[in-house]
Amino acid sequence: MSMNISHTPHVKQLLEEASGLTVAEGNPRLKAIVHRILREAVHIIEDEHISPEEFWKAVNYFNTLGARQEAGLLVAGLGLEHYLDLLLDAQDAQAGFSGGTPRTIEGPLYVAGAPLVEDGSEARLDDGQDAGVPLFMRGQVLGAEGQPLAGALVDVWHANTAGTYSYFDPSQSPFNLRRRIVTDAEGHFRLRSIVPSGYGCPPDGPTQQLLDQLGRHGQRPAHIHFFISAPDHRHLTTQINLDGDPYLHDDFAYATRDELIASITFSDDAARAAQHGVAGRFAEIVFDFTLQPSADPVEQVRKSRLRVLES
Repeated sequence: MSMNISHTPHVKQLLEEASGLTVAEGNPRLKAIVHRILREAVHIIEDEHISPEEFWKAVNYFNTLGARQEAGLLVAGLGLEHYLDLLLDAQDAQAGFSGGTPRTIEGPLYVAGAPLVEDGSEARLDDGQDAGVPLFMRGQVLGAEGQPLAGALVDVWHANTAGTYSYFDPSQSPFNLRRRIVTDAEGHFRLRSIVPSGYGCPPDGPTQQLLDQLGRHGQRPAHIHFFISAPDHRHLTTQINLDGDPYLHDDFAYATRDELIASITFSDDAARAAQHGVAGRFAEIVFDFTLQPSADPVEQVRKSRLRVLES
């Protein structure tokens, strides 16, 4: 039998007291948000007839999620991180911002302080321990009018052929597959790495456990993450997704955008391989990034959030 008591004076008072609305101390905005969350929670409990057993199962799930440090993975898998991008896109459209390379999700695996390459040379991302296909990528960072942006910072990171990231995978060397590259006088950057692999959520983790219950997979296509920044331009958080991946348009994190699909060319040309300083099969990507102008210093830096090794 349905029982709805959330509208009663006693429950309303309970939620107001629990969220701090009845005392002067504390943070008013946080109080309002917590009150909204509590109201919605009791409505869900009532409307969906949540049993005590289901309630405590959910509490334990959050404990497990935190212990496995998968909260960042879950919000991506439930589309919430992509929703933030959609919301920012809508705000940009309303404010008259247009053009430039699209944003997409950062994900939870960035590590601050990667080695800086600022002499215009080709940046080597991999430590040579992964027998993946060598990847050579080049591109240009441009302004809205197509002008090259010298001295722009290209902060790049990606997974290895097993789909894992340095720092989070202790078997990899520090900052493997992570670099910061300063563009040359013509806005060019060049890097050498290995072709990354797509990957899935840990199969024994709470994120995949929930996705299983939703009838969904937890796979991501092969991709490369970027922070791109330059003076007097808006900071860009984005990633390119490699064309041809079976999950390209079925990314569990909803990060694929058509403008961010990068064509990757594989070659067995021995002469061209020798020019790159490798033997055998290699791959190439050419991809340019276009930034939007902004005089606002707040927009020129990445949005604040807790990141590894970032003070």
